[in-house]
Amino acid sequence: MIKRTLYFGNPAYLKTDNLQLVAELKKEEQEAHSIPIEDIGIIILDHPQITITSGLMSRLLEKNVGLVTCDGTHHPVGLMLNLEGHTLQSQKHQAQVEASQPLKKQCWQQTIMAKIDNQARLLKSLGLETNYLTTLRDKVKSGDSDNCEAKAAVYYWKHLFSEVPDFRRERYGPPPNNLLNYGYAILRALVARALVGSGLLPSLGIFHRNQYNAYCLADDIMEPYRPYVDRLAYQIWQREGEKASFLEPGLKKELLSIPATDTRIDGKKSPLMTAVSRTTASLVRCFEGESRKILYPEL
Repeated sequence: MIKRTLYFGNPAYLKTDNLQLVAELKKEEQEAHSIPIEDIGIIILDHPQITITSGLMSRLLEKNVGLVTCDGTHHPVGLMLNLEGHTLQSQKHQAQVEASQPLKKQCWQQTIMAKIDNQARLLKSLGLETNYLTTLRDKVKSGDSDNCEAKAAVYYWKHLFSEVPDFRRERYGPPPNNLLNYGYAILRALVARALVGSGLLPSLGIFHRNQYNAYCLADDIMEPYRPYVDRLAYQIWQREGEKASFLEPGLKKELLSIPATDTRIDGKKSPLMTAVSRTTASLVRCFEGESRKILYPEL
């Protein structure tokens, strides 16, 4: 069963009772809402007047629920995860730490090939030319030594948002970057949660190595999944235009559907959240020497 993503954007008091999350909404005079904690995958807290009990946080982390907090601009800035996400965590950590550099370079090659392939699939679905991207995909070397990822990105963003004057993909850039940022934050939390559930360290990447980044591996593994966010952001922008410059609750709700997005991975259809878990499990098998292939979805 796919786990639920919960969003709280109003003042609320969150507590636990009988393995349930109980939400008392301060804004409304009504009965408290409750949901089984085991049904939750991610919770997003997006209001300064939300109170959450220590008991609830402990229960959420026990069930490997990703707890995301937002800043004053309503963008996700923090992520809390379980420290013990797998019964054989120490063994998985050891295999991850001892993974050879050639293996990590091969994993990164597969990752970038899958990312460029999904970028090409998205452009093709929109009736755009993709020969350049498919050619680049087939040229990706071990470790992406020729930086095909960056070359593909220039072409991809220029064509995907061609109707937006001088669009550049930048974290702090103008819309529709806001849609992409919010969607990527949700995706990053999904991937980090799945990595912990597979017994891996999210901070120890196969390519990203920023010493200030606690989620290097999550940033690595989410790359081929980004086009799923891009597609949704594109659809919203086409429909809303400049109105999407402000992330009103309806748009956030739409972006929160990302975990339930249909994907096809290893020939089987599954929700994106489930696909991510299959990807992280396949990465573990690579680290442990049981496989040489990471499973990624095909958009």
